[in-house]
Amino acid sequence: MKRIFIIFGIIAVFSLCNTIHTVSAKQKVYVISVSGNVEPGMAAFLKRALDSADTPDPLFVLKLDTFGGRVDSALLITDTLLNVTKGKTIAFVTNKAISAGALIALACDELVMKRHTTIGDCAPITYSSDGPKMMGEKFQSPLRAKFRSLAKRNGYSPVLAESMVTEKMAVYEVKKDGLTVYMDAREFDELGDSEKVKITSKRTVVEEGELLTMDAAEALTLGFSKMTVADFDELLTKLDIPDYEIINIEETWSESLVRFITTIAPILMMIGLAALYTEIKSPGFGVPGIIGICFLGLVFFSQYLVGMADYTEMLLLISGIALLGIELFVLPGFGIAGFAGILLMTIGMILALQDFVWPDPAFPWQAELLTRNIVQVLGAALAAFILSMLTFRYLLPQLATVISGPYLGATLEDAHADSKEAQDVQVGDNGVALSFLRPSGKAEINGARSDVVTEAEFIEKGTLIIVSAIEGNHIIVSRKRIA
Repeated sequence: MKRIFIIFGIIAVFSLCNTIHTVSAKQKVYVISVSGNVEPGMAAFLKRALDSADTPDPLFVLKLDTFGGRVDSALLITDTLLNVTKGKTIAFVTNKAISAGALIALACDELVMKRHTTIGDCAPITYSSDGPKMMGEKFQSPLRAKFRSLAKRNGYSPVLAESMVTEKMAVYEVKKDGLTVYMDAREFDELGDSEKVKITSKRTVVEEGELLTMDAAEALTLGFSKMTVADFDELLTKLDIPDYEIINIEETWSESLVRFITTIAPILMMIGLAALYTEIKSPGFGVPGIIGICFLGLVFFSQYLVGMADYTEMLLLISGIALLGIELFVLPGFGIAGFAGILLMTIGMILALQDFVWPDPAFPWQAELLTRNIVQVLGAALAAFILSMLTFRYLLPQLATVISGPYLGATLEDAHADSKEAQDVQVGDNGVALSFLRPSGKAEINGARSDVVTEAEFIEKGTLIIVSAIEGNHIIVSRKRIA
């Protein structure tokens, strides 16, 4: 009887071990959606998704549907895919993988395409007043090298891969010695007579002046795609995985929010800078200053989360704000500290929009990106200045009628001037501002100090002024225009 219990025990242990092995043998399939514009937020999300695997042999399936986007972000994603140390990556094109999307697809270990989908056309372009324009050889050369490297890694034709980038090459399909090879027109023309006689057929695959763009059937024929499937279920069936567990990795709400903030960063910068400028022109420190700091901080924090900004940019931004504070509350007027603060903030915001400090000649698009970021930040600053001027001119006067009183509704039209200061001053008298007029302050007129006020105008200390009106006890001045 005892032996029977021992035998049953051994059988139970083996059954349990077998069950545990079966459970642990499940293939984990991580499905990652890669759609929309390729930008830093997508690169940060993909890095997080690829690092989330908790199994030694994961299978990553990237569902691709994108027209492309920023070159630097696409290259960052490519490097992330190439550095995956465990498991396998499959690019599954569900609709289109154009431009930067094609680069991402070729960086995966395998390519699978859904029926009637497309891939290709990765020429670097820029936008001008005349519309999109293809960049020259300086930009195409490093991209061609990247495509060539990825093609050699995965067994694709390097020539065909390069033809996705540049339109100045024709590609032929040549059959000789029972083999099919792809070569560009220059390589074909350089073949010797002894080699040309071995050629049994020649077909033009890519015309000069065109970029290689393939549908699912063509990608399969040309050796890029491993298979064509109807849907994701058929993909899993053809991969012949007997037992699998699907894990969908989606963007978190915070990642989606960061990507959204990144797209509207110029608008946030404009509002933030306008609020800070309004604060500079207003007495004390209040709501505009808080709004400005919060909006600029929001832009910086979003760029920090996607890997563009770092502690250097943070230090520049904080130093700039500190110098502005010193200029406002410690030093009179607006001078070196104020301009230095604005300069540091501008540099910090520009650097926060990119992942490099100075363009590398090996990556010519970095110079293009730096130029775009400078224009973006300076454009936001100019728009902020205009917005703040409109705020002072139109919004603030109207705001007084919206906010409940009490107000003194009477005017000073019928008041008499019993102030000695006002009696000694006449309209048209000249003077100089002794303090910052925001809008009231001190001025020297006819050799005497007087309390003056401007008409919604801010005048700096030391500026020449002229008396434009006297209303009761109020001396109203304006900036003197020098012909």
